Amino acid sequence: MIIRHFLTWIGNARVSERVAAASALSRAFLNHELPFEDRCEAEAALTLLLDDPSPKVRAALSEALSMSRQAPPQIVAALASDQDDVAEWVLVRSPILMDGDLIDRVAAGSGRVQLSIASRPQVSMSLSAAIAEVGELAACIALARNEGAVIASLSYRRLVERFGHDAALREALMGDASLPGECRHMLLVKLGEVLREAPLVRALMGERRAHQITRDACMRASLTLIENVPVGEHAALIEHLRLRGELTGAFLLRAVAHGKVDFLGSVLMALSGQTEGRVRAILASGRDVAVMALLRGAGVSKELHGVVVVALKIWRNVAAGRQVAGVQEVSWAMLRTLDAAQGQSESFEQHNDVAALIRMIHLEALRDNARDHALQITAA
Repeated sequence: MIIRHFLTWIGNARVSERVAAASALSRAFLNHELPFEDRCEAEAALTLLLDDPSPKVRAALSEALSMSRQAPPQIVAALASDQDDVAEWVLVRSPILMDGDLIDRVAAGSGRVQLSIASRPQVSMSLSAAIAEVGELAACIALARNEGAVIASLSYRRLVERFGHDAALREALMGDASLPGECRHMLLVKLGEVLREAPLVRALMGERRAHQITRDACMRASLTLIENVPVGEHAALIEHLRLRGELTGAFLLRAVAHGKVDFLGSVLMALSGQTEGRVRAILASGRDVAVMALLRGAGVSKELHGVVVVALKIWRNVAAGRQVAGVQEVSWAMLRTLDAAQGQSESFEQHNDVAALIRMIHLEALRDNARDHALQITAA
């Protein structure tokens, strides 16, 4: 009876009336109080509405059925394949749609469709992978901001590789506590590339100077990054740096000067093949000869051994509460080890590259400490 009257009426009804009828009929169908025969007829009538020429009617149907697990799956599937303003209701909300259906829509759909799917309350790892691989920028940003999305490390990497140059995506990813350390470093590199290529920066500094400044800034930011990377992620970050050619003696020298002893230990484990227990024991209390042997086994340049040992001794004393020191004091002690402090230029020439780098670290520490002191005075 319902379907007969509906068919008779709908042919002459206005669009606004058909929109209201679609919403009312959908709510009636979802009401479990309808007798079985009436439910069957209501489902047939809803199916008929899929062919309505007005997208407003189909959108009303999509909205009304979008949040229910009792909605007819064939109708939901048809609505999900409709035009964007119709499909987005079920794509964002419907619990009926399976990952396979959604992945197909990500691959074949428009940017608006991808954005709708990326905004679902829960996004599985496989669906996140599809969005990260083929999704447009807006969808990838929505995915990165979605707290209900489960994102694999490889998918994070693809997001950074594809759109790491975009500020909105970088901001969204950096705010994600699950972002792997290697991907955070990739974002820092992307940011450096963006700054280096900025017309204003190139005009003010020139290409070579801009490259040097952004490279140094990225290296300093990488050291700050290490502080927030769990020890369990050190291996992945180290491999990432190694593959990029950034796991250099200069980087290790900066790391030890800034007290990143745990990270140094992870690097030495990866490069030397020694066990974690042995490496940690040597760094914590090993004699100079044992530390140098470990550095040699890891392939660290011989000219760095002495300064690393000196820095390590100071950080041991700091950890034990026997000494108060920071980067400024440690870098000065490293310089003195090379006899490269001010006024000792003859020896400075013998260790030019190492001494120049340590001196740069020392001057940076002086500036940072002076800046912090000035800020404290201003705040007082």
